[in-house]
Amino acid sequence: MTSPIITLTDVSKTFKGKTGPIRAVDRVSLEIEAGEVFGVIGHSGAGKSTLVRLINALESVDPGSGGLTVAGHQVPGLGERDLRALRSQIGMIFQGFNLLSAKTVAVNVGYPLKLAGWSQAARAARVSELLEFTGIADKADSYPSQLSGGQKQRVGIARALAARPSILLADEATSALDPETTRDVLDLLVRANRELGVTIVLITHVMSVVQYLCGRTAVMEEGRVVESGRTYDVFSRPKAAVTRKFVQTALHDRPTPATIKRLRARHPGRLAIVTVASDGGLALGALEAAAIVYGSLTEVEGRPFGSITLELTGDDDVTSAALGRLRSAGLEVVDLGTAADPLGGAL
Repeated sequence: MTSPIITLTDVSKTFKGKTGPIRAVDRVSLEIEAGEVFGVIGHSGAGKSTLVRLINALESVDPGSGGLTVAGHQVPGLGERDLRALRSQIGMIFQGFNLLSAKTVAVNVGYPLKLAGWSQAARAARVSELLEFTGIADKADSYPSQLSGGQKQRVGIARALAARPSILLADEATSALDPETTRDVLDLLVRANRELGVTIVLITHVMSVVQYLCGRTAVMEEGRVVESGRTYDVFSRPKAAVTRKFVQTALHDRPTPATIKRLRARHPGRLAIVTVASDGGLALGALEAAAIVYGSLTEVEGRPFGSITLELTGDDDVTSAALGRLRSAGLEVVDLGTAADPLGGAL
């Protein structure tokens, strides 16, 4: 980590709505370090895309709402010349690709350079370099209609990198792609970050995307950042309800009330949900009579997290002592009780 390349301090953006003002971004404060991959996750309407448009100065912050610094520029109040200089340092990748359908791949990639006044020879050299980097050198003379979705997004990435930006903004860049193609595109973004040093701000509503790519993540809801931090910490110990829902949709590790009812019909012992994280061990051998009856684990930043549901058998003193050992090991435990004496533990 170095110094922040993007800083938002108590930033808001309000639009006029049919029934009154709409606060799309509400007092957001964030610092994004140069060279990192930073994720912003939230449902549709959470304010993610508006946040991106503030960063690339396509929208202006509310007067007096706070400060916004991008690549050394104090964005509010910038003149047109300085805005152009700022935008030249920012590349943008779109969900819908936004390619020129009547132009070849090479022309699409070189278009920002033509606008910036690069010579034809310099443009050709840079386009060739980028098509090789993105793995589509053989598509230089093809048209967008001849490309797959993944190839189109590779063109979009090459175009976004053309002018050697210091910041890459990816707004739902993989939402139109299938899972396998999504992984290929994310791997390409990893290369761009590691080999070119570009800072990436990735906007998404899909947890698995930030889980795979982002070192730090902010969660947005109704225009506000409800929590942020290391991606592992945000998702292994979610504080906000919306974050817990994102984790559940991706992991499906915790049983629903209907599933608990079915589990109790098959497992009369004491059920307990145990959160598993890399900083806490789980030695089932120490629990005497315990069996895993439900759960799921995954990895974030190469570290495991998730939860399992255990059935513990024996008398109350034995099972209570077993759960106490789990808690002493630093694990979160939700005691659901037994089928005969159920407890309504918070899920």
